Amino acid sequence: MNPIIRTLPEVIPNSYVVSSEDCEAIEDHLHFSAAGYRKLGRRYGQQMLDLLGYPKLVREAPKGFDVEQENIPHGKMDTIQYASKTVGTNRKALVYTPPGYSKGKKYPVLYLLHGIGGDHLEWLKGGHPEVILDNLYSNNEAEPMLVVMPNGRAMQDDRAVGNIMAPDKIEAFATFEQDLLNDLIPFIEKNYPVKKDRQSRAIAGLSMGGGQSLNFGLGNLDTFSYVGGFSSAPNTKAPEVLVPDPQLAREKLNLLWISCGDADRLLRFSERTHEYLAQNNVPHVYYIEPGDHNFKVWKNGLYMFAKLIFKPVDASLFTKYSLLGTPAPTNSGNSKYPQLMPDGSAIFRFKAPDVKRVQLDLAKKYTR
Repeated sequence: MNPIIRTLPEVIPNSYVVSSEDCEAIEDHLHFSAAGYRKLGRRYGQQMLDLLGYPKLVREAPKGFDVEQENIPHGKMDTIQYASKTVGTNRKALVYTPPGYSKGKKYPVLYLLHGIGGDHLEWLKGGHPEVILDNLYSNNEAEPMLVVMPNGRAMQDDRAVGNIMAPDKIEAFATFEQDLLNDLIPFIEKNYPVKKDRQSRAIAGLSMGGGQSLNFGLGNLDTFSYVGGFSSAPNTKAPEVLVPDPQLAREKLNLLWISCGDADRLLRFSERTHEYLAQNNVPHVYYIEPGDHNFKVWKNGLYMFAKLIFKPVDASLFTKYSLLGTPAPTNSGNSKYPQLMPDGSAIFRFKAPDVKRVQLDLAKKYTR
């Protein structure tokens, strides 16, 4: 930016500078391209909203959100063992306690579940939730909470070895519902200073754990009020089974979060759940972002979900979070555009650098 322009707010009262850095220009180097004008317009709009006192809607994790910072307080990760009457053995789980953890304070709890090929260590190894949460706390962006990472494969030999798709191992993921409700949650509530009401419990997970979270969370609305599924797998129950009573879900849920990468082959399971919820007016966040079935997507999902739980949420913003939309059913071939956004808007993409006018036929109403 020109150094003289940069100093204008210092010498002209009530003046502000909106940077045009990285805004694409056309060949004359005097005007922006359509993409450049859009980027500049968004920056101008956000500047005006900031000046008017409207909080900025954070729609994705910022750069460095998952990088460990040395000069901030850190939480603690412990391995625990609990007696499982469901399985008939002692089982392991990880428990993260936040910075400044005190037995004299009561905390809410997030139960965070892994995928079909993982165990209680998968989130720690691939996603480092302790880093993500430590960074959130350092900016006062999340409520202090315990995070419990169990082994969601409830069977005697719960290791992720051999044929992970074997029928008994798949069944063990369903059995975990009883282990969670009857063994693990009572253990946590007996041994840690946690709040014991449904408003203070959340459940979320990735892939197979995302399916478990939707199945168990929506199936036990007297136990959980915050539910999140990241790239939920085929074990996710059919929407009408997940939410047989939409009115009850509307009354009980504080937040229902469904997210997935746009290139994920499992996207259809999240999409069908979203469509049913939308048809039945159940408030939820349907969040599509660029990405596949991996921790890049899941870490962002955890960051966004953790920021929202255990605090008042504005349901009117639920349809505003998604980065991408769903390709319109009328698109030709495998075209990704136009996209339909959760808030009912549409995104069009044109590649026509020399065009002077664009006209869209929207039921005989024209937009130029």
